Amino acid sequence: MPTKEAARTPAVEDYSKAIYSLESRTGEPVPTNALAERLGITPGSVSAMLKRLDELGLITHVPYRGVRLTPAGRRIALEVIRHHRLLESYLAEVLGMPWDRVHDEAEVLEHVLSEELEELIAAKLGHPTVDPHGDPIPTVDHDLQERETQSLQQLAVGARGRFVRVSDADPEMLRYLTERGIALGAEFEVVERQPFGGPLFVRFGERTHALGDALTQAMRVEPVEVA
Repeated sequence: MPTKEAARTPAVEDYSKAIYSLESRTGEPVPTNALAERLGITPGSVSAMLKRLDELGLITHVPYRGVRLTPAGRRIALEVIRHHRLLESYLAEVLGMPWDRVHDEAEVLEHVLSEELEELIAAKLGHPTVDPHGDPIPTVDHDLQERETQSLQQLAVGARGRFVRVSDADPEMLRYLTERGIALGAEFEVVERQPFGGPLFVRFGERTHALGDALTQAMRVEPVEVA
């Protein structure tokens, strides 16, 4: 029978990472259907893999509710997330790859990155705390500090803030922001909200942009008090 370390396949890492993401978002056990939707596979395939993760001691089942990561499963998830976000940072900052392309590359490379190379990359980058999309990078001791943010969609007209984080799940969305010169760290003001699900008009610098609901939900911001 293979050791637990030998059984740590890319699939095991992907599942651990996905469970961590869903569990940390809600604080609740992760249902099979939610995990299947996130990974884009059938619930039957998920059930079979969850049995494997249980055998490896990486999850526990909560009857009728779903699964949670064990400390061992959480450690794997945070190791892979650290690899992924450091790789994204290296690809963007050192190799100059656009932020809409680094996610897919890091998805592949995260499974083969050695701990030695991980530390060399971290040192080369000056031990960054966030990746190119504003996502926090776990420390080498597997500590992940989430900064408090809210979606741009939540802000009222007249509110001001700073754009600090965005989902990397949709490359088209990232390209849209780039084409309009909207980057992390940019300050803004909400100037108008159209009714019935219409766009939010937001001023960045001297330009006002009409941003749709999906985009403003994906953009995470820190409000700034108006003096």
